[in-house]
This record gives sequence, C-alpha cells and structure tokens, in this order.
Amino acid sequence: MDERPAGGDGKRADGDEPVWIPLPRGLLRLRRLLLVVWLGLLTLAAGLLPGLLIGPVWSAFALLPLALMVWGWVLLERNWRSWRYAERADDLLISRGVLWREETVVPYGRMQLVEVTSGPVERRFGLATVQLHTAAAATDATIPGLDPAEAERLRDRLTELGEARSAGL
Repeated sequence: MDERPAGGDGKRADGDEPVWIPLPRGLLRLRRLLLVVWLGLLTLAAGLLPGLLIGPVWSAFALLPLALMVWGWVLLERNWRSWRYAERADDLLISRGVLWREETVVPYGRMQLVEVTSGPVERRFGLATVQLHTAAAATDATIPGLDPAEAERLRDRLTELGEARSAGL
C-alpha cells in the first residue's frame, strides 16, 4: 500500500499522480460470505426439492447455483480490486468498475454532507461506508468497506476541507 505524504494532499512527491488507496480485504470477505450463504441456500433448494418432488435426476439443477457461486467468487474479487480512492488538494477521487470504469471527482467545496454508516453485518466484519452528498442528486460518491477508524478520519477531513472550500461561496 502506498504511503501518504506528510502534507496529506493526495499527491506523490513528483506531483503527477494521486496516491490511490485500495479498499480493505474485509469487504471482499463479507461479499463472498453473502454469496456463499445465498447461493448455498439456493443450491440446497434446487437439489432437494426437485429430487424429492419429481425424481432424483432433477437434482442436477443444484449444479447451476454452484456454477454461479464459482463464477461469482472470481467476479467479486475483480470488482473489489477495482475500487480505490484518492485525496487530492482540491477534490476526492473515487474509481471503480471492471468492464465499465467509473471515476467520480468530488470537489471539496461542493460537499454538503459526509455520512459514515455501518449496518449490522458490516459492523460484524469491522467495516463502515462513507457516503458523500453534494448539490447534484446524481453524484454517487460512496466508499464502501472501510475500516471504521479510517471512515471517521476521512469524514472529519472531508468535512473540514468542505467547510474551508465553501466559505467563499
């Protein structure tokens, strides 16, 4: 993982590229657990119900959810690796997506609200989500799966920078 410079402006020493911060591995573990639980139940139902009601040959339908589980296992990791964020001097960058890459740039002065949320499953895995709200309703500025301490640090920093940048408006 890249080290952040002392200034915290999100730039490398050469000033060209932002310092991208990947998401913690806990988010991947959480999503994979949910995949196994839901598709495991579907596999059980697809194998047991047709086997009992129609005949044992129909239990082969249980292979479909198993194949989806293997495929999903790989896709979840690719998706998890695609998520990253970077703090720069004037804005926050959020990048995500495997096939369709999406990069969101949120200027600090446009931020109206920064929320940190954590549902029961996220709390069990020690994760939190940072949600940024701007004046534009279409802005999807969410960073999922952060360590709660990092999420709070990011919220405080973004709030502070947002207040400083919007003071002149």
